[in-house]
Amino acid sequence: MIARQAGAATLLHVDPLRFGSAIRAARIRRGLQQADLAAAAGVSRGSVSRIERGLTREIAFGTLVQVGAALEIRVELHARSRGADLDRLINSKHAALAEAVVARFRGFRGWVVRPEVSFSIWGERGIVDLLAWHEESGALLVIELKTDIVDVGEILGTLDRKRRLAEQIAKTLGWRSAHVGVALLIGDGRTNRRHVLAHDRTFRAALPDDGRRLRAWLRQPAGEIAVLTFVSDARRASVRSGFATVRRVSRRRAGSSRPDSRSAEHESSTFVGAGPSSSQHNQP
Repeated sequence: MIARQAGAATLLHVDPLRFGSAIRAARIRRGLQQADLAAAAGVSRGSVSRIERGLTREIAFGTLVQVGAALEIRVELHARSRGADLDRLINSKHAALAEAVVARFRGFRGWVVRPEVSFSIWGERGIVDLLAWHEESGALLVIELKTDIVDVGEILGTLDRKRRLAEQIAKTLGWRSAHVGVALLIGDGRTNRRHVLAHDRTFRAALPDDGRRLRAWLRQPAGEIAVLTFVSDARRASVRSGFATVRRVSRRRAGSSRPDSRSAEHESSTFVGAGPSSSQHNQP
């Protein structure tokens, strides 16, 4: 099935007959009738029947996800576009955020930072966005970068998994680690701040430390640390576009001085920017 919007962007692309066959095979393997699967997924039997016959154009994407989940099949939505590489557009924000953080580490003595460190340990695989090591103290810092806050549980679960595996990951680089810290660094923006605030207690329980504490720890690393803070974009105006993923486009009236996501009201709680002009403030 192919669904389209203006601009020739393909929002969903799946072979409906193949998808239906996979659902039917998984159902039969579990010894379920269509009515059983419908009840487990919370959808109608007719929906299950149409999916299995390849009539997915008539089915809402959420229904496909529910039916797949009932069979432990993960259904994902991938956006593609004829006019632009969407992955590149999204990843450019992430890459710029990583570059800013790495640049900031140059101001702290003794730290070595490795980007995109892949691992495969005890059957667990993944990539650490940034892994920082302080040889003198043996301090290790696992850094997760986010330009967008989507699934809080997944973010914290992923960060905790990388924290558990950090010492083993460090050994693959020849690093000796005495203690491990974690930091969730988020691209500064109104939407990201709103999402963090909506889950404030959850984030604070898992990541109680702020940007000020992080800076002090980087100067004298001792013990563990668990940080959440925002990263503002301090690059020169000609290239600055912010590190947060844009969620809404507003038409600005002529002469309007409306602040953007890097306004003073937000800068009061950011940790790093790019280069020496970066503000150093606390997390909310």
